[in-house]
Amino acid sequence: MQFAVIGNPISHSLSPILHNHAFKMLGIPGFYGRYLLQENQSFYHLRSLHLKGANITVPFKEVAFNSCDEIFGIAREIGAVNTIIFEKGRMLGYNTDALGFYLCIKDLAPKNALIIGAGGSAKAVAHILKQKEISVTLINRSKERLKDFKNFECFTFDTFTPKNPYDLIINTTPAGLINSDLPLAKEYLSPLLKKARLAFDLIYGRQTPFLTLAKSLNIATSDGKAMLINQAILAFEIFMESQNITFDTKILHQSMQHIL
Repeated sequence: MQFAVIGNPISHSLSPILHNHAFKMLGIPGFYGRYLLQENQSFYHLRSLHLKGANITVPFKEVAFNSCDEIFGIAREIGAVNTIIFEKGRMLGYNTDALGFYLCIKDLAPKNALIIGAGGSAKAVAHILKQKEISVTLINRSKERLKDFKNFECFTFDTFTPKNPYDLIINTTPAGLINSDLPLAKEYLSPLLKKARLAFDLIYGRQTPFLTLAKSLNIATSDGKAMLINQAILAFEIFMESQNITFDTKILHQSMQHIL
């Protein structure tokens, strides 16, 4: 059985480490790799890779949603897919990002949150927070992307004037992934962070400028590592269910939570 994570860029992804360690610890004959999908390639090219399933990352989560033959669960509401099952020539879409993120911040019990960005990951975060009755505000550079968030309070960078402090500030943009950019100009971001309880960056595996700034202001921080692990566990369960493979969920959790 072969699985993979699909994205661009993709060389930084730690998903293969998580899934392959789980296969080893559970004694399941499977392999999980990486695949760089060029942005000019058709998403349907993935059908020819003979995968049983895949995880989808930046920038293809919304493309995946529009390409799947059937969508399940909260992915329908979100409009973004990060987990795909290939079954008899069909692509079945799920979203494990949403619950994976919420499991990271539920103990904080935030009353409100500010999301920076308006891509597929922002959709997952916004919808799960709303589902958990947490007030959500989004800000994004362009107005066009905010059209997908009609049921949320939304602003562009140049129109945003915060009314209240935010318990939780979340960077869902790629800023800091391959450069030293902040997701929002420092003169606007610093006052927001100073009043926050937690700064959360979905990027993992590096100290982003966003998290560095938050730490300099003595604000608690979290990168996307825990979210990566949580969504990977949920995706692994979907992969194995699709293959009618039973396993010890306790071993799955232990294998992924302690390998990184």
